[in-house]
Amino acid sequence: MASRFQPRRKAGDRFSPARFTTRPVQAPQPVRPPPPPAAVVDAVLRYHDVALDQGGQRSLLRLSDDRLSDAEVVRALGGHTDRARRVAILWNERESEIIRVLEAA
Repeated sequence: MASRFQPRRKAGDRFSPARFTTRPVQAPQPVRPPPPPAAVVDAVLRYHDVALDQGGQRSLLRLSDDRLSDAEVVRALGGHTDRARRVAILWNERESEIIRVLEAA
């Protein structure tokens, strides 16, 4: 019995390893919480009672727990009192503008 010659497979063949390529894996995107509502930012700017000097004419503005229980502040915040407890605003004193709104996790 004689053996049959089988030619080498080409790159386009059905079972060729060159046919199966790996796909690039994408890393999952981090889940970012939505920014705080405008009512919370406005209430922190209007009613803040804690201002920590950060240097360079910058201050960190926050609401204390005593101020959060004030009736006027509760009315301004609506139902966002818990979220306002975690929000701080980095404020530029010289330009009178917000640099960044920070929220604790």
